[in-house]
Amino acid sequence: MLSIQFKRTVMELCRNPEYRKALLLEALESYLEGDVTVGNSILRDYLNATQGFAEVASKMNMQEAGLRRMISNKGNATAKNLFSLFKHCQRREGIKTAEELLSLAS
Repeated sequence: MLSIQFKRTVMELCRNPEYRKALLLEALESYLEGDVTVGNSILRDYLNATQGFAEVASKMNMQEAGLRRMISNKGNATAKNLFSLFKHCQRREGIKTAEELLSLAS
């Protein structure tokens, strides 16, 4: 279980748009490297810190609880749902394309 201090730190850091974009990129890289647990954890941190669970779940036409389960420690999202989640998170950050997200890595 994460400490309250860590959660506060992440929330503070997420005030910076560049940090939020870096979190999304890190989550994507984790998934691509096969580390689903870390990818889910990073997306949870992002959505918790930005208070985005309700908004993103609504845009994905799902219940907030379903989105939370999807990226829980034992979550097992379908590729379709995972890509939809990334699309909506990217849009929240003003990132229009996957190429734009990936360009943040350089």
